[in-house]
Amino acid sequence: MINKRKAFIIGIKSVQLTMSEKRFLRKHKPWGVILFSRNIKSISQTKLLTNTIRKIFKDPHYPILIDQEGGRVNRLKNIITFDNLTSEYFGKLYVKDKRKFNIIYKLFIDKTSYLLKQIGVNINTLPVLDLKIKGSSNIIGDRSFSQNKRIVSKIGDICIDLFNGNSIGTVIKHIPGHGLAKVDSHHFTPVVDKNFNYLNKNDFFPFKNKESLFAMTAHIVYKKIDPLNTATHSKKIINLIRKRIGFKNVLISDDLSMKSLKHDLITNTIKSFEAGCNLALHCNGNFNEMKMVAENSPLVNNFIIKKTSLFYKNLS
Repeated sequence: MINKRKAFIIGIKSVQLTMSEKRFLRKHKPWGVILFSRNIKSISQTKLLTNTIRKIFKDPHYPILIDQEGGRVNRLKNIITFDNLTSEYFGKLYVKDKRKFNIIYKLFIDKTSYLLKQIGVNINTLPVLDLKIKGSSNIIGDRSFSQNKRIVSKIGDICIDLFNGNSIGTVIKHIPGHGLAKVDSHHFTPVVDKNFNYLNKNDFFPFKNKESLFAMTAHIVYKKIDPLNTATHSKKIINLIRKRIGFKNVLISDDLSMKSLKHDLITNTIKSFEAGCNLALHCNGNFNEMKMVAENSPLVNNFIIKKTSLFYKNLS
């Protein structure tokens, strides 16, 4: 039952569930599970893993996510190589030859969707809608489609539409925009000092009017809007995401174990919900950390239940 679950997503440690992880899933009932390369050795092994997870919940549609962008973010690297198929490659192809882009990009997404279904994944955390900005951290880099906000927005729409057409949910990221970050939020706290008007016209632009049921927050401080909190922990920024960017669906925190967040994990979890995130994400599979997130996450509310039911309907 969706309404018995708690509002968090976790990663697991390896290619099969341990007994401790099985007990954890039964007890704490996370809303979803996210897979990484460490969990994926082959198609048959991963399908067995996702089947095992779904049997615990007795739910054939239970949300299982992956971060499969292509290029250097390729969680399927033990199965297939997507090294040259970066978002930047597709952005340049879109400018150069839209007809060729439409053919190749659809093939790329169809093949990705096929593989995700083969291993039992039904949500992919993409598209990246951050702008490619010269002088910024390379953590985005070729994961961005373009420095042109309209191209990023347009390819984002195509990406969401194609994945949804293949019954794979999407998670737009990193809302409201990671492009100006000069450091990697996995290790440091990026601080952006542009004012709201500039951000709204540029970095925030690609996230507007997106038909994605899910979005992932940026662990970034937008100093002139909220000087104290990253977007994940900022009521002001999340209010802006809801009202000015207009994203009305499920808001997932970026990974709470990332070093950009300066509090302890319990505080990071609580602050994410207090700010307005709907689901907390914890990725590294550390069992003690997982328990902290679970114990400080609320039960899913009616909003999440409604949106999850809509997601399930889109799968059928």
